[in-house]
Amino acid sequence: MADIKKTANKVRAKLKVIEQNIEQEEHTNKSSADLRIRKTQHSTLSRKFVEVMTEYNRTQTDYRERCKGRIQRQLEITGRTTTNEELEEMLEQGNPAVFTQGIIMETQQAKQTLADIEARHADIIKLENSIKELHDMFMDMAMLVENQGEMIDRIEYHVEHAVDYVQTATQDTKKALKYQSKARRKKIFLLICLLILLIIVGGMVISFVPGL
Repeated sequence: MADIKKTANKVRAKLKVIEQNIEQEEHTNKSSADLRIRKTQHSTLSRKFVEVMTEYNRTQTDYRERCKGRIQRQLEITGRTTTNEELEEMLEQGNPAVFTQGIIMETQQAKQTLADIEARHADIIKLENSIKELHDMFMDMAMLVENQGEMIDRIEYHVEHAVDYVQTATQDTKKALKYQSKARRKKIFLLICLLILLIIVGGMVISFVPGL
């Protein structure tokens, strides 16, 4: 988890540096094709980064819910029933002792249950801290992507239509080549027929003209 956050922060920092460089170059060379390409690449990378981190955040949230469910089941094993609201209040206190009050540590199973509850509680605390730390990153990058989203959508629209145009042109070219091939074969056939006709006519002329 720590490695993922460290990597995410590095990626975010690099994206911010690229963004700053682009903004500086825009003031001096607004019409540069290379600059427009880099803006598009930066926007695409930013969007992909937000998508990956959003999925990561969703996975963390899902795991937190599974940990909560396991704590609740372990408490039921010890004879303590809690509602979802009560469990959330216990988690907000950040003290694992609130889960183990009244549990008699007479059996090995009870000890194992206590250890499991404490472990799941520790996992939830780590997850909550991680989600809070990533919140600012989400907001910053999400705003960037939202501002650039319209431009990316326009680019993707033109790219898709360009692909469609190329595919249509390719199909038209294939059809033209097919028609051209058919026309060439017809032309050759007509030339052969004409040649045969000339030979026949020539033979008839020779037979009717004496001395030839």
